[in-house]
Amino acid sequence: MTTKDKKVAYKIYLYLGALFITSLVVSNLIFQKFFYWRPFGDVTVFGASLFEISVGILPYPITFLITDLISEIYGKKKANQIVTAGIFASFFSMGIILLAEMAPAIPASPIGDEVFRSVFALSPIAVLASMIAYLCAQYVDIAIYHFWKRVTKGKYLWIRNNFSTFLSQFIDTFTVVGLLCVFQVLPWTLFTGLVISGFLFKVFIAMLDTPFLYFFVYILRRRFKLKMGEEIQLEI
Repeated sequence: MTTKDKKVAYKIYLYLGALFITSLVVSNLIFQKFFYWRPFGDVTVFGASLFEISVGILPYPITFLITDLISEIYGKKKANQIVTAGIFASFFSMGIILLAEMAPAIPASPIGDEVFRSVFALSPIAVLASMIAYLCAQYVDIAIYHFWKRVTKGKYLWIRNNFSTFLSQFIDTFTVVGLLCVFQVLPWTLFTGLVISGFLFKVFIAMLDTPFLYFFVYILRRRFKLKMGEEIQLEI
């Protein structure tokens, strides 16, 4: 690979990282609003309505698509680096919001203290639970992805994309709901229903992202003339 190609590859890696971190941080900022999606009608699962979920779940699957794409093109190490950067960015953004919340609003401020707190009243427990679940799920996703990549010798992209994401999404949902129940943010009576509902929604979204992964992998392989299973080595 030429020096010019490496510079282009590095730039693409930075852009993917920026999209990953943005999706992750935004999911933490908007998680307090909930919505419902009822393609099968008003269905309840163990006391919880199916697909009554936080809007924070909407950008979150993008993070798994990006880590799978980085894993495929740039390798396991670069994918793990993006995950670690996402952890730092999330806690840093939470710190800025807490600092902004402590600063008193002036009378002429378009948004007063009460409105600001109601919008950004982030529960430290909820954020901590989300970050722990995220950390476990993303590293598991990357590890399983590369396990299937070795087993299939770089073939059958859909297998490693879906099998890694399905398990990691279950770990993510189980962990975050479990921690929220442990700290009494949510009642245990809703645990099973919320886990099943959240997991099924994430699985549905994960299946939809497979064609996009194939498309982007095809473009990058063609651009950088990569063979099946070959990865770009960025010396950074």
